Amino acid sequence: MSDKPIKLAVLIGSVRGGRFGPTVAHWFARQAREHGDVTVDVIDLLDHPLPLQMPPFGEDPQPETKAVRDQLSAKLTEADAFAVVTPEYNHTTSPALSNAINWFFDEWVAKPVGLISYGGMGGGLRATEHLRQIFAEVHAMTVRDVLSFHNAWEKFGEEGRLSPDGSEGAAKSLLDQLVWWADALREARERTPYRR
Repeated sequence: MSDKPIKLAVLIGSVRGGRFGPTVAHWFARQAREHGDVTVDVIDLLDHPLPLQMPPFGEDPQPETKAVRDQLSAKLTEADAFAVVTPEYNHTTSPALSNAINWFFDEWVAKPVGLISYGGMGGGLRATEHLRQIFAEVHAMTVRDVLSFHNAWEKFGEEGRLSPDGSEGAAKSLLDQLVWWADALREARERTPYRR
């Protein structure tokens, strides 16, 4: 591992009861740890409940919400790159994930995002396409490759083990892109403040 590994935050983007996201996220986190040059922090949005109602611009939320916001902000700020695990609900991403993105701005700026989706026959791909538009608006950069699990619940066995299907190779490709962009963008942010 290099002396300055990439800090990757893996976000579990669903808070629904009976969700499958943690299985996918923890599998990807294992792939990232094995990749090298990466430290991994798995962030579960269920542990950081943010309300839909935001305070007016320039005002702090209620103290309890502020504590949750500040804790999640610190984790996102520390990250050099993000791997966002999303389900597909009604041809888009989960409301909890969209809400979490909207609560923050500077935390995402000039950082790469890898998209990992799961779902039925579509594998969550429509959710990833919507997320590309959302992340572009907050000045984050989604990498080209995505990782998609069609009928995911049929592919993962006990203890989150994935049936052999080539997904490890796709995960490596996604991680290669994330690491490259994270390193390049971290260097660029250190050299020149990003202006929007």
